Amino acid sequence: MQCMDDLRATAEAVFRQESGRIIAGLIRVSHSFDLAEEAMQDAFAAALASWRVKGIPENPAAWITAAAHRKLIDYARRARTRRDNEDQLLYETETVPHTQGGSEVEMSFPCEDDRLRLIFTCCHPALNTEAQVGLTLRTLGGLTTPEIARAFLIPEPTLAQRLVRARRKIQQARIPYEVPPPERLPERLSAVQAVLYLIFNEGSAASSGDSLIRRELCAEAIRLARTLADLMPNNAENLGLLSLMLLHDSRRDARSDSEGQLVPLEEQDRSRWHHDQIAEGCKLVERALLRRSISPYQLQAAIAAVHAEATIASKTDWKQIAALYGILRTIQPSAVVDLNHAVAIAMSEGIDLGLALIDKLGASGELDSYHLYHAARADLLRRLSRREEALKAYNRARSLTANDIERRYLRRRIAELDGRIALPR
Repeated sequence: MQCMDDLRATAEAVFRQESGRIIAGLIRVSHSFDLAEEAMQDAFAAALASWRVKGIPENPAAWITAAAHRKLIDYARRARTRRDNEDQLLYETETVPHTQGGSEVEMSFPCEDDRLRLIFTCCHPALNTEAQVGLTLRTLGGLTTPEIARAFLIPEPTLAQRLVRARRKIQQARIPYEVPPPERLPERLSAVQAVLYLIFNEGSAASSGDSLIRRELCAEAIRLARTLADLMPNNAENLGLLSLMLLHDSRRDARSDSEGQLVPLEEQDRSRWHHDQIAEGCKLVERALLRRSISPYQLQAAIAAVHAEATIASKTDWKQIAALYGILRTIQPSAVVDLNHAVAIAMSEGIDLGLALIDKLGASGELDSYHLYHAARADLLRRLSRREEALKAYNRARSLTANDIERRYLRRRIAELDGRIALPR
């Protein structure tokens, strides 16, 4: 008899790795998110009971897929509904493994298109952003409702209600479970990419709470971006998005010190960076750029690669970074891109020039509630020894961020300027 802890560990590993693939196929044949999720949960429970007695099968994911399909058939028969689907369910079950003489017949997983369909369904424009993110993480990411709620610091009932509303919207609006036609693919794909990057950004720069990085969100975003790149390998922007995530995530262990204090990029111990991720990210962005269809994620990844390739902060090629931001401004104009371009100009051509660009940018008031605008301006003022102005900007930045670690970092800068802490310029 198998140890229950080992069984749970195996089942959880299969769930993390294969739940998106399994549930995508279940949704295709059941036409229901709720039924598919119920079948998969029941199949995992059945797996724990069966494997404890019979042992873990050679292909655990195949076993769970077969069990989930049989559960769907049971639901259809018991409720005497969805008769149109029953023949399809029976056909699907013929392709999954059955126990014969104690061993399983090998199966092939549902078509990869199932996951692609599911990605586009979860990120359909008829759903609001919060619903898109929650549904994507719940179905394709395999995160539980409590895990997602904790990651975004929202009450579990609130998230559960969002998921229920999202599924109801899909059913009521008759949102098709399909990959969009070619003429609509670029628009819809950009929405999918935006959702995945939003998930990653919330993980890598937590907007609130006492943690700088929510690693489970970063990991899931990277896994989903890798899935998207695998399913659509000829799309350069998918490669760029995955590259960008890998390069940013490679610095995760160096972004805070042993006491949990934020460490800015120029002060990070680069030996703590994950150089395997850097190597993969750089190769991916090179592949993307060779396709000569330059777009925003590729450019951002190229900028991250320039930072990653500098062995020490002083060797950072700020001129190249400024040039890349200059191109990004032309294809994706935004005040935040302009801010980053101004910082790169400051580091490559002179602090005074960069500060002048930032002040000009701030005159519109568009970035007045953006804490990183005030933090960037404060940093340049500090470098110019304009103490009183820097203090005012740091205090403004601190008042606007809800992240406790960022607040502590800004307080530390303020204390330095007040002469209570000596830190290098």
